[in-house]
Amino acid sequence: MADKVIRFNKSLLHFKVVGTGNRNLFIFHGFGQDHQAFQTVSDSLSSAYTLYVFDLYFHGESKWGHDELPLEKDHWKSTVEVLLKEYHIERFSLAGYSLGGKFVLATAEAFPNKTEAIFLLAPDGIKTSFWYSLATYPILFRKLFKSMISHPARFTMIVNILKNAGLLDKGLVRFAELQMNTPEKRKRVYYSWVVFRRLEFDLKTIANMINHNSIPLTLVIGKYDKVIKPENMQRLLRHLKNYRLEIVETGHNSLIRESIPFLK
Repeated sequence: MADKVIRFNKSLLHFKVVGTGNRNLFIFHGFGQDHQAFQTVSDSLSSAYTLYVFDLYFHGESKWGHDELPLEKDHWKSTVEVLLKEYHIERFSLAGYSLGGKFVLATAEAFPNKTEAIFLLAPDGIKTSFWYSLATYPILFRKLFKSMISHPARFTMIVNILKNAGLLDKGLVRFAELQMNTPEKRKRVYYSWVVFRRLEFDLKTIANMINHNSIPLTLVIGKYDKVIKPENMQRLLRHLKNYRLEIVETGHNSLIRESIPFLK
């Protein structure tokens, strides 16, 4: 793997370049991961693709230089334009797991005529949860959420209230607790949610773009996923003319490994 960076407007996007294939594949990991989450995928696909495996901002070695200011779609488009120019890339495919799904959709939306194929693995960005909106939009709740970085008991209290009210699945509670069990993780949760909040999509517009450009789309979902539920994917799929849907016998955390056959 070769370490590379793209610097744009005070921010640094770190990625690895892997493989020797004549097709380009941009890969975006999920929350709490970095490019290493796709090590097995990279090894499996390195002869078919040249893979660009990114660290999202607040993960790995990528740096966001604007504190709590949101990542705007224009900023992301300009960053990718630097990459395309520097590496002489004309066409590419996109793959994203969980949070990385937002970056797949943002990139495809910005460059529909350059996108060859889309692979979404339990993607975020298709359905925004009520709790995500509550934590990131109203300023009062955003301040409360930020206070949990140094006062984790507040997070535990809120989770227990929601769990006892039947509003949180036990599997989702375990996932949330795992991502909030250190100050560093809680800080990453807060800044990722707040900075990425503008990466929202009109799914009918996205689908029309995919249909118009005849972009093949493969969606892989875990049958037992409590974080990204299979039924919520119909919000996008119902607008698509053609797509491939694969539902595998796994939950959220094991999906990357199970998705390898569908990326080839």
